[in-house]
Amino acid sequence: QGQLVESGGGSVQAGGSLRLSCVTSGFIFSRKCIAWFRQAPGKEREGVATIHTDGGITSYGDSVKDRFTISQDSAKKTVYLQINALKSEDTAMYYCGAAGPMFSTTCPTKGDEYFVWGQGTQVTVSS
Repeated sequence: QGQLVESGGGSVQAGGSLRLSCVTSGFIFSRKCIAWFRQAPGKEREGVATIHTDGGITSYGDSVKDRFTISQDSAKKTVYLQINALKSEDTAMYYCGAAGPMFSTTCPTKGDEYFVWGQGTQVTVSS
């Protein structure tokens, strides 16, 4: 089944930056989609970014595409989410999930297509 462990969250002021990490283990890293989702209290889970581990093709949610960057270090089996120009509306628990094996380079955007999730890392932005 595998395991994902997120880290890097914290409390920051608006305008600041964070880099979240998602360390994967227990499954073959290649031919997978790794996604970052977030969920704020009282709101639905929102997909923010995906990356296909073969070739590093990325996609972003419309609300974050100018400020978030997803990347990977295949040797470390780790996916990162760089968040810049943080806003109060970015406050949420951030989770990473893994899907696959993916024979298409288009990653799913629905959370229920991901077979394993991490425990989440909290991001809190104060204005």
